[in-house]
Amino acid sequence: ETVELHLRTALDPRHAEQQLRGTVVLPHGLGKDVQVLVFVEGEGAKLAEEAGADYVGSDDLVKKIEGGWTDFDVALATKEAMGKVTRLGRILGPRGLMPSPRAGTVVEPEHLPKAVRDAKAGRVEFRLDRTALVHVPLGKVSLNEEELLENMATLVEAIVKSRP
Repeated sequence: ETVELHLRTALDPRHAEQQLRGTVVLPHGLGKDVQVLVFVEGEGAKLAEEAGADYVGSDDLVKKIEGGWTDFDVALATKEAMGKVTRLGRILGPRGLMPSPRAGTVVEPEHLPKAVRDAKAGRVEFRLDRTALVHVPLGKVSLNEEELLENMATLVEAIVKSRP
């Protein structure tokens, strides 16, 4: 079971200048093993594998996902691979798995190791929904109270910093 934080804000999500969005790496992670998939070709594939990515590939992964497979928690991609990944939008988008530059999940090949490590360490994305709420996981109930509180403090600090 997951402990989540739901914050009500005074922002109006209908106004572009009042959008709230960002990512933060939680100090104690989410308390679960995160499955990371990386869309990459060439040299970057080796870097992603060495950094601990669970699934690395390009065309092969695109075909697998088109077949209905989505057994992963985070999808990363290089800019070069995004051309192939965009056609997965209708599958990955509704599940919140579509790589996007805004979310920090589309990266340069040389930044893949850090992106994979961050994803594995428990990087979470937060954004304002259409009712001006922010919904974010803090961790599993298996984490102790102190760890959950530290995760919450880090998260609230990141949200305050990214407020418009």
